[in-house]
Amino acid sequence: MQLGVHLGQQNLSMDAMRDLWRRADEVGADWISVWDHLYEAPPAGGTIDHFEAVACLGALAADTTNARLGCLVFYVGYRNPGLLAKSAVTIDHISGGRFELGLGAGWHEWEAAAYGYDFPPAPRRLDMLDEAAGLIESYFTNERTTHDGEYFRAADASMLPGPVRGRMPIWIGGVGEKRTLRMAARYADGWNAAYVGPDEYRRLNGVLDRHCDDLDRDPATIERSINLMFDLGKDEAELSVQWGAMWDRVRAGSLHGSIAQATERIAEYGAAGADLVNVAVRAPVDADLLEAYLTEVAPAMRSG
Repeated sequence: MQLGVHLGQQNLSMDAMRDLWRRADEVGADWISVWDHLYEAPPAGGTIDHFEAVACLGALAADTTNARLGCLVFYVGYRNPGLLAKSAVTIDHISGGRFELGLGAGWHEWEAAAYGYDFPPAPRRLDMLDEAAGLIESYFTNERTTHDGEYFRAADASMLPGPVRGRMPIWIGGVGEKRTLRMAARYADGWNAAYVGPDEYRRLNGVLDRHCDDLDRDPATIERSINLMFDLGKDEAELSVQWGAMWDRVRAGSLHGSIAQATERIAEYGAAGADLVNVAVRAPVDADLLEAYLTEVAPAMRSG
């Protein structure tokens, strides 16, 4: 099993954030990612310091040397797919070929409204994701791309230089059974789910396998990951206040309690089919508990 860190770039100074991902890379984290938000998550009306994803990823790529890097996931409504692909390739070259591109349909309607972005209903956002994923795949695999779609266009566009490894891995994030998981089966090298329990994760893995069978694709060619909230040192009452109405939806994917309980919980996800488990870190966080996760729990899970 691989263990990683999914860092929310909020409520931290840039120096503190860079120290955190350098430390994660130093002690052997397999994966380090950020998220694509303009406001804090959970939503608090834009009252918490928050940094933009692409710029942070440039620093992350320059600051680290070992871990695979990503964004879980970019909302395709914030950037033209060509610009996003170009940004991803640039980050990939800064990192020496360690970057992997995550795509999703978005959920943070409050930040979109604040910054003037359209945030259409879910079916249209999924249409946008489907079109963007196919277009970005073309940028990474073809010398030239021409596309005249419902949402995006390209005219004889090249992607030079290309990804360091020739083709950049694409991740699809989300748990929608009918459309998101089918897109993962069609386009993705990796699938990421967030904040679901082990039993539900196992079931969703089975749904993805069935979509692969329908598309005549080997399910083993898709890497599976899960993001779990790093809530060690916090109790449910505190987390319920932090998340408000969203707590019931995400509580199954929270690592809270003791280090031993977290270790057992992570093992359950491995048994449910996860190749990669990421702890999602939202500051403030207990620094000693996070260090224990990085230097004790993660190495033990990898060797076990």
